[in-house]
Amino acid sequence: MPSTVAIIPARYDATRLPGKPLIDLGGQPMIQRVYARVRQVSEIERVIVATDDPRIADAVAQFGGEARMTRADHLSGTDRIAEVAATLDAEIIVNVQGDEPLIAPETITAALHPVQSEPDLPLATTCEPLEAADAENPHVVKVVCDAQGNALYFSRAPIPYPRQPDIARTLWRKHTGLYVYRRRALLHLTALPPAPLELAEGLEQLRALTHGLRIRVVETKHRAIGVDTPDDVVRVRQWLARLESSALPE
Repeated sequence: MPSTVAIIPARYDATRLPGKPLIDLGGQPMIQRVYARVRQVSEIERVIVATDDPRIADAVAQFGGEARMTRADHLSGTDRIAEVAATLDAEIIVNVQGDEPLIAPETITAALHPVQSEPDLPLATTCEPLEAADAENPHVVKVVCDAQGNALYFSRAPIPYPRQPDIARTLWRKHTGLYVYRRRALLHLTALPPAPLELAEGLEQLRALTHGLRIRVVETKHRAIGVDTPDDVVRVRQWLARLESSALPE
């Protein structure tokens, strides 16, 4: 199997939730929860947290994980993981968002398999069904695909447009932020300037489509539950409490 490393980008100064990677979730910092989930994927040989903040690096060291310090001026998590990936020998890089403490290992595995099995596939990502209430929400990114499951376009607008609502609703998919890159494709993409479509929508994955790189989109069975607001923190703590109470012996 191709050598595979997961890199989790984590910065302290999040606009909406400062210190997010270190928020306590059931007795563990969020970054530890994410790290532990990624470690459950057997095909991933190594997990690295990429951060520009020593507080996060120290927290990772305390639970026995591996962290790499990066530059502080990166504009995106993709640029941050590319800095680390450039120093590695791995063929495949998995980009797991540091704010998804409940990510299912099965979701990571599903996204990983196409890149492992198709040597000419540069990258893959994931999607899930879109709730109708989120169709007009610009913070929820949508994706449409071709017959082979490759992305045709990503948008903050509802796509396809519901000219025929009954048909459109069956095609609506929410894009989720897990990516699997062939290392050379990641380094190539981050060396390119931002594309006009990328700037218009504020979506960096459109850089890949603009330059003709295929993105395989894998629909997952497990819903993504990210942490962006204080309300999300409460919700995830409740989820974890339910999961851990159900795991206790009767």
